[in-house]
Amino acid sequence: MNAPDHIAQAAPTLTAKLADYIVGTQYAAIPQAVFEPAKLAMLDTLAVAWAGSDAPGCREARALMVDEGTRTEATAWAYGDKLPAQAAAFINGMTSSALDYDSLALDAPVHLNIAVMPAALAVAERVHASGREFLAALVIGSDLMCRLAAASLKPPQGFHYVSLYGVFGAAAAAAKLLKLDAAQTRHALGIAFMQTGGSQQANIDPSLSKRMLSAFAARSGVFAAQLAARGITGPAQALEGELGLYKLFQKGDPARLLDALGTRFDSTRISLKQFPSCGCNHMTIHGWLKMLRQYDLKPDDVLSIELTLPPYTARLVGGAYDPSGDAQVAAQFSIKYSVACCLVRRRLGLAEIEVEAARDPKILAHVPKVSVQVDPSRTGTRGPVDAVVQTRTHGELRAVFDVLPGGEGAPMTKDDVADKFNECFGRGVRPLDAARIANLTRRVYEVEKLDDVARFFDGV
Repeated sequence: MNAPDHIAQAAPTLTAKLADYIVGTQYAAIPQAVFEPAKLAMLDTLAVAWAGSDAPGCREARALMVDEGTRTEATAWAYGDKLPAQAAAFINGMTSSALDYDSLALDAPVHLNIAVMPAALAVAERVHASGREFLAALVIGSDLMCRLAAASLKPPQGFHYVSLYGVFGAAAAAAKLLKLDAAQTRHALGIAFMQTGGSQQANIDPSLSKRMLSAFAARSGVFAAQLAARGITGPAQALEGELGLYKLFQKGDPARLLDALGTRFDSTRISLKQFPSCGCNHMTIHGWLKMLRQYDLKPDDVLSIELTLPPYTARLVGGAYDPSGDAQVAAQFSIKYSVACCLVRRRLGLAEIEVEAARDPKILAHVPKVSVQVDPSRTGTRGPVDAVVQTRTHGELRAVFDVLPGGEGAPMTKDDVADKFNECFGRGVRPLDAARIANLTRRVYEVEKLDDVARFFDGV
């Protein structure tokens, strides 16, 4: 018996359209120009994960994964051992996020790679995917995550977009690598929705759980695809349903989500981070360092610094600075610490977010000089930031910090990028020497030549 016309002719759901895109997009259909930034972001994520592997909480979480795991399916990148795919996705997602040094999307307030890449690489290793299959899955998952974030309508509701949308990107990449069909992929997205969430309260109350938001998304995305592969079903309208993502969590624009789907890959527009700190601090750090050099300001020259921030920025990094608990996280998510640290040390690098620096009395002495005002009319997520600085030697100085370092206005040079990667790979639980860094870098840029991604870390 034929289905009624109104059922047979029903338009595919928004979620089904995304599933069709994930299944139907093959490596050969993706423009080669898309893969270059994907590889750069991949290398950036590996580097910051390496450096973050001994950050507070990461060793402990990895030990739990080792205790729980019995199958050797995928690599815990910086540690070098093998874990079940879900566990590897989790710990690699956590170490990638730990130092807040990973790349950002230029068109949306979201970190692209720290949820999708750990999931994609874990599953690719597990199923012995080719480098081309892995790259296609990585690009598709990252593009979906970026599109979801860019399609968000204001105001933001306080969810952390890496966690909220990362689980969908991770599920998409995992489903692609598991070779799920369109129906199974739609179910994977639905099951991913059942696990989404993640609040920015972990930023406001600095805690180690903040660096697990990407880990939860990566692991849940892998789990969702694995469940769908076993026949578990998910809601058909995970995004647009009456109780779907757009109604319960964060409103979004379906037209923006689908615009040029499959022909324009939004994940190509990325910004490598120049500082291991929340992206909301970066315009201020960049502008403040420039101002310090321009006027040769010394710590005792500066009497006060008043910063006027957008509400979003103020919510995440504008609160009181308290390093008595998780000092590293507190330093990463405080604009007051960022300004005081730069005033004293003239830089903000990996050494400046170590616990000793976060509690350094010389820096703490200048934190009270920094005050924060909020301009409700500003809708930006990273700036602009107005600064009014009272000084002994130059009187009152004013500036607007509106350039994002690492972005189009101030891109990192090749030397800057190399210095960052070399420093990161030279740290962590298993520092790499120059030869191994070069080997791993070459492996990333030639990943499409691999017949089996399970050999990606051989010799590293």
